[in-house]
Amino acid sequence: MTSEKKNLGTEVAEIQGDSSTSLSTSTWWQKAWKSSFENIQIVIIALGLAIVIRALVAEPRYIPSDSMVPTLHVGDRVVVEKISYYLEPPKTGDIVVFAPPEKLQEQGFTQDQAFIKRVIGLPGQTVAVKKGLVYLNDKPIVEKYIAEPPKYQWGPYRVPENQYFVMGDNRNNSNDSSRWGFLPKQNIIGRAVLRFWPLERIGEV
Repeated sequence: MTSEKKNLGTEVAEIQGDSSTSLSTSTWWQKAWKSSFENIQIVIIALGLAIVIRALVAEPRYIPSDSMVPTLHVGDRVVVEKISYYLEPPKTGDIVVFAPPEKLQEQGFTQDQAFIKRVIGLPGQTVAVKKGLVYLNDKPIVEKYIAEPPKYQWGPYRVPENQYFVMGDNRNNSNDSSRWGFLPKQNIIGRAVLRFWPLERIGEV
């Protein structure tokens, strides 16, 4: 009697022990899955935010040519913000990144080969290049940012509505509006605001 009770007690204890181990294992897997699922959610949200920010707010850009020397050099990296032009139009002096207009596409450039130039002429203004100076509405403008004075003549021409006249700071080595015409507003991607590389030249542009 006593022996049977002992055996029964042992069996019950063994069964209880197995149930506890199984429950513990199940709980561990549940916790691991929950933690992994939360991490996956965080990664998806972060990627989604990165895509939205790049598309609508700001994005990094690489400078591939010397058309903006001395302001920007080959290999410089800049942040291009995309918000301000929803609130106000580009201004003279802004450095803009844009998709190539039709005339550049006819030369073989594709939509993803963005250009970067400085806005000079606004819609309605008359632009001319002569005697080493750029004229807006028949008045020469002071340009301390250029590599050297332009050695060519251009204009005068009136900038059409919703278009801009853009030039590279390296005036004599720049594929800009003086060669292919005016830049449609809808082609503008955003405004270059900050150079973040190289580190020794970090700062506003």
